[in-house]
Amino acid sequence: MRLSGALSAVLLSIGLLGSVTSVADEASVKKALEAAYPKIKVDSVTKTSYAGLYEIFMGGQIIYTDEKFSFLIAEGRLVDPKTKKDITGERLDELTKIDFNSLPLDQAIKVVKGNGSRKLVVFSDVDCPFCKRLEQNELTKINDVTIYTFLYPIEQLHPDAANKSRSIWCASNRVKAWQDWIFNNKLPSSTAKCEVPLEKVGELARKIGVNSTPTMFFENGKRMLGAQPSDEIEKSLQTAKK
Repeated sequence: MRLSGALSAVLLSIGLLGSVTSVADEASVKKALEAAYPKIKVDSVTKTSYAGLYEIFMGGQIIYTDEKFSFLIAEGRLVDPKTKKDITGERLDELTKIDFNSLPLDQAIKVVKGNGSRKLVVFSDVDCPFCKRLEQNELTKINDVTIYTFLYPIEQLHPDAANKSRSIWCASNRVKAWQDWIFNNKLPSSTAKCEVPLEKVGELARKIGVNSTPTMFFENGKRMLGAQPSDEIEKSLQTAKK
């Protein structure tokens, strides 16, 4: 899991936390953290039932502290020893859920497989090797799904991705153009021009916290990061329909 620069700065300066006064509840913990680090957006603070720990959701991830705000635990997993449940993972699933029905699917490439009864959204960078791996090795094994691919070029990593995305989006058959690129590394020969929703997709990605590709969303609003195995994707598709 990648930490944001601002959050990394917090963790590197844990030694400063000793100067923070004792706090007693969720609102106080949040206030103390925001006062100590005003550049960090704290989405929520929730007291857990484990050893007085407070769950802090920030930067798309969960960290933990105590009521005195005397330490931070980052990149750790809180696991219930009785049930063996990954409490951190379950909470992240809930906290990062989106309203799937609010997504502007007309701004995505629509590929229907089989009866297309299930829905899957993928944010993909055309030059992202993991995105191609997802398409070539995993999504090819899944049927009866409609896949909506939002072209999301991360230009600081792939400078030519935006141009390639425009070429694919403006093709006379963008589904074929997308698949030609994914499976044959071939871009459309014509240079048609059209209105391309890259800026709108970028705004959407920032709004719902997409900061890496590929990122997938299921109909129940839950997300999945990376080129995960097809059986895990299939399992999440089945769960999302229940």
